[in-house]
Amino acid sequence: MPTTAALPSNPLERLNVGPMTEPSDAPMGRPGADAAPVVDDPLEWRSFSQPVAPSSGGAGAGDPEGDWWSSGVVFEGITCAACALDIEAALTQVPGVRSAVVSAANRRGRVVWSAAQTQPSQWLAASARAGYPATPAGDASERQQRQMAQRQMTWRWLVSCLCMMQVMMFAGPAYFADPGDLLAEQQYLLRWASWVLCLPLMLFSCGPFFRGAWHDLQARRVGMDVPVALGMLLAFVVSTLGTFEPDGAFGREVYFDSLSMFVCFLLTGRWLELRLRERSASAVEALLHRMPEQARRQKIDGTWELVSARRLKPGDVVQVMAGETFVGDGQVLHGQTLVDEALLTGESRPRPRGPDSAVLAGSHNLRGTVQVRLSALGQATRLFQLVELMADAALDKPRLAQLADRISKPFLLGVLLLAGLGAAVWWPTDPARGLMVAVAVLIVTCPCALSLATPAALLAAAGRAAKDGVLVRRIRALEALDAVDVVVFDKTGTLTEDRMKLGVALARSDAALADARSLAAAMAAHSLHPAALALRDDALAVAWQVRDVQEVAGCGIEALVASNPADSGTEWFTVRLGSSRFCHAPEQESATSQVCLSDPSGWLASFALHETLRPQAPALLQALRARGMAVHVWSGDTPAAVALVAQALGLPPGEGQRAVGACSPQDKLDRLRALQAQGLRVAMVGDGLNDAPALAGADVSFAVGQALPLARAQADFVLLQAHLMAVADTHALSKRAMRVVRQNLGWALAYNVLCVPLALVGWMPAWLAGLGMAASSLFVVLHALRLSRPSPSALSVPVASV
Repeated sequence: MPTTAALPSNPLERLNVGPMTEPSDAPMGRPGADAAPVVDDPLEWRSFSQPVAPSSGGAGAGDPEGDWWSSGVVFEGITCAACALDIEAALTQVPGVRSAVVSAANRRGRVVWSAAQTQPSQWLAASARAGYPATPAGDASERQQRQMAQRQMTWRWLVSCLCMMQVMMFAGPAYFADPGDLLAEQQYLLRWASWVLCLPLMLFSCGPFFRGAWHDLQARRVGMDVPVALGMLLAFVVSTLGTFEPDGAFGREVYFDSLSMFVCFLLTGRWLELRLRERSASAVEALLHRMPEQARRQKIDGTWELVSARRLKPGDVVQVMAGETFVGDGQVLHGQTLVDEALLTGESRPRPRGPDSAVLAGSHNLRGTVQVRLSALGQATRLFQLVELMADAALDKPRLAQLADRISKPFLLGVLLLAGLGAAVWWPTDPARGLMVAVAVLIVTCPCALSLATPAALLAAAGRAAKDGVLVRRIRALEALDAVDVVVFDKTGTLTEDRMKLGVALARSDAALADARSLAAAMAAHSLHPAALALRDDALAVAWQVRDVQEVAGCGIEALVASNPADSGTEWFTVRLGSSRFCHAPEQESATSQVCLSDPSGWLASFALHETLRPQAPALLQALRARGMAVHVWSGDTPAAVALVAQALGLPPGEGQRAVGACSPQDKLDRLRALQAQGLRVAMVGDGLNDAPALAGADVSFAVGQALPLARAQADFVLLQAHLMAVADTHALSKRAMRVVRQNLGWALAYNVLCVPLALVGWMPAWLAGLGMAASSLFVVLHALRLSRPSPSALSVPVASV
């Protein structure tokens, strides 16, 4: 594969790749004439794609590295879970497409494909042929298409409302007049007026339902539009026959009022659903719109020039004035200010930033002018990564959602059979009544509420968590977190502050303590472990040169070191910095953390490090134990240091097996698997390299604060700030979310169980069935939106012993 070209730093400009498919009103199933040459340009599809590793042993194994790509797309025409399954099936049938995941809740999907075997235009065309035109996520036309779809839906809804009111006005005399009050000619005139008013209803307002059903039938599948469109068509045909042949078999009664009410109620539900989806999409776009399009860059002579954000590159120095937005991630070189990072980290209070402080793209400079050296732009910024993680989380399907998807197709087939049975039972006595019974069954059993029950609740919960500073990387983890029995914490950097304080230092008798201290500082500069951060000192580290650094998870770092400056005759020697066992140093039982240093002659020095508990750690552990969960603390530190922290956290003396020191990464993983073998569900909270295996093996995992990228990659939840109480708050949120999911599923099932018999015996007219169907879907969505409210603080939970 050719080397990836530099991408614009402004995501909005970077994603502006031009329309990839025809507008929504173009004939479906036929890609635009210019779609292929545009979207197949690598410079274009890389703007909405990311490289992924080839699948081991499966499709893609043996292909060149980086040949597989994951692309985000937005689909049109999705109305239910069955539509999402149909799109996935159509995409995976394209040679070179490894997998496709589509969310019916937000109409987005992710396609994993090989650039050596297929091109985006091919799988985009396959989606269009299936009846679901697709647009690259973030494309400039995406928002325009959403707005166009919302305007069209608004007009369809308004026309249906107007027609319904007029039809109900003409149907009123038939309901309220006494026998003989209306002449036959007057009744026929009212029927004709109602028929004329239902023509725009059928030809315009019902267009999406008929078009969706037609595509379903062409593809030989049954989606939710099929029973709905069939019900509308039957009601209109029966009423039309009653209007044109009043003395015929169907002339006794017409159902224009029921038809118009049903269409209006259903379009009301879809219109509100579109409004909610637009609000959600706009919230993500608000993140991207924070990025400035221009910046002041420092030239070689020290002056400043105004340049496009796309021309910036890592290493550039930019000037950011008060009231402006940071264009990329970087480090402050000069100046003092306050920064608003609320949208990125969940921290509501402005944060002070000065020299050597890190700033994030998309955050606001509130006070002073600062100079920033850029370290990341565009896709590499934390802002863009947050947007990508949120998009990926929305595509994750929990177990209950997968179950609802699987039963949706058989359910729809059962609905058609049940409607046919109802019509057959009533046909001998009253054919018109039989057809309207079939219409009521088709309408009332449409499983919209069932398919929305789980994703609507979990997506709302994920949005609430993001506002609270917790990024949900895998949305199914909310389902698993509800059932957690044990919570395991790493100690260093998780329960304690990530900055340790250097205490007493001891050196070997033949070594100078100052030399040992400078050597430790030089080694520590190559690690992000909290213990290494405490030993860092750039002024001392310049005395040594370090190369060939290797970090051993849970043990320390090893490297070749030479005095500075080094030349061809300089002797390089091996140095280790880490645990006493790693450095072959004498074991010292101490209540404080110890970091050892060794050279080829053996132990060289030991450094005592003092830790400070995070202020919220004791309250967090008390809150979790009050909810019936066991709490464990596992650390690679000495057992004495771990016992001291456990005592400060208030763990009872009899819980020695729950506070364990000297744990290697494998030890943590083995202990975790032992708990799982007992049937317990385990959550892991950590931040370091030595936590990554346990984070990957846990049922649920949290990465805290400035965790290493590997730890973040393995975690289900990422705390954007080291705000530990967010763990308890997220657990409470998962409880609320699963309660809402169960209530939604219970409502959807109870609604169908209750209403189907009523429809079969003819006690539920079509208009009432339409009202019930629309109301059930709205209830599910609005009930899920309750999760958007702030969750109760974990501090409000009463404390009790385990």
